[in-house]
Amino acid sequence: MPGFADQYGIEYGLPEADEIWRGRARTFAQETLAANAQRLDREGRFSRRIVAALGEAGLIGAGLSEPTGGGASTLAACAIAEEIGAVDGSARGFLAVQAGLVLAPLSTFANDTLRERWVPGLIAGTSIGACCLTEPGAGSDLGAIATTITEEGDEVVIRGEKVWITNGGVADILLVFGTVDTKARTRGLECYAVPADTEGVHTEPMPGNELGHRASDHARVVFKDVRVPKTNRIGGERSGFSIAMFGLEDGRLNVASGAVGVHRACLEQSIRFARSRRQFGRRIGDFQQVGATLADMDVELRAARLLVHQAARLKDRGLDNAHAVSAAKLYATEAALRAATNAIQLHGSRGYNDELPLERHYRDVIALTIYEGTSNVQRVILSRNLLGKDEGRGE
Repeated sequence: MPGFADQYGIEYGLPEADEIWRGRARTFAQETLAANAQRLDREGRFSRRIVAALGEAGLIGAGLSEPTGGGASTLAACAIAEEIGAVDGSARGFLAVQAGLVLAPLSTFANDTLRERWVPGLIAGTSIGACCLTEPGAGSDLGAIATTITEEGDEVVIRGEKVWITNGGVADILLVFGTVDTKARTRGLECYAVPADTEGVHTEPMPGNELGHRASDHARVVFKDVRVPKTNRIGGERSGFSIAMFGLEDGRLNVASGAVGVHRACLEQSIRFARSRRQFGRRIGDFQQVGATLADMDVELRAARLLVHQAARLKDRGLDNAHAVSAAKLYATEAALRAATNAIQLHGSRGYNDELPLERHYRDVIALTIYEGTSNVQRVILSRNLLGKDEGRGE
């Protein structure tokens, strides 16, 4: 929208340091990602060059605390994800995994040896990480994880299968979640750092063609008697569930921010088209239904961004933001899907092929209503928070 980039910091009250981070991400997205996003999506190819460029720009570790990372606030990290997401959903998805699901747990819970070995390379983009959580029988229900972790002397043996692991086929380091007690459900979970070249680790691409995020890597990862030292455990005994939740909170907020970016890109493209396209002697934006659609897209964009910013500011103040994150993730992703649908409808046949980025945004944003907990899962989280614990008291 006109003047959006110039007015962002003022309109949303970003501190100067956060606005600098946003500007850096915007420049990177426009100068590096925009030139490659369409081609990589058409080719269905993951690019290590993009990863290296993200590292060189200082964007991978931006949200990590100093001295480990860039020391950017959570609000700034959300602004970065919005700018990246507005141009390239696959790059934004990589960033969410590398920074939120891998680097954040490693830098917060791992021992010094693991941090020194892996964190610098992951921040620089010279190494790639993956979070091995989802299984054929375990998605939102982490208590159903069937991958087992068995102690044998100074080592543990990992056996199991993971699916839909972003970066799984290109990763150098895997954070693997499994159970030490199959009857304990979430109370039995632990997390281990597993170098991807460890004997017994097997990866293969997921079968079929993805609807969206086609420049991402999604893999099936099988662990056949994989042995790693006990010292590779992330966090304490049976702390896997809390570590997973820690990473997922970051991931959900990144997804919500990326959805805001997609929403914004769809609105900006629609405004340009509504100004330039003329029918019946008038620009189409002046027709009441088109104008009303643009107005609704704008209001929902502002509401989604404010929900994201609220969740980010709560975390920056050291307050619990779990409810706010779920609200932001639910609303922002579904609003972005409505915006992408409306943008394609408005453009007609022009929006239906990939000469414009709209059909790619549409394909990508559907996944955002699924990743890091579906919309229905977010509704469950929100409703449980609202209702509280059932005390079992009748009328």
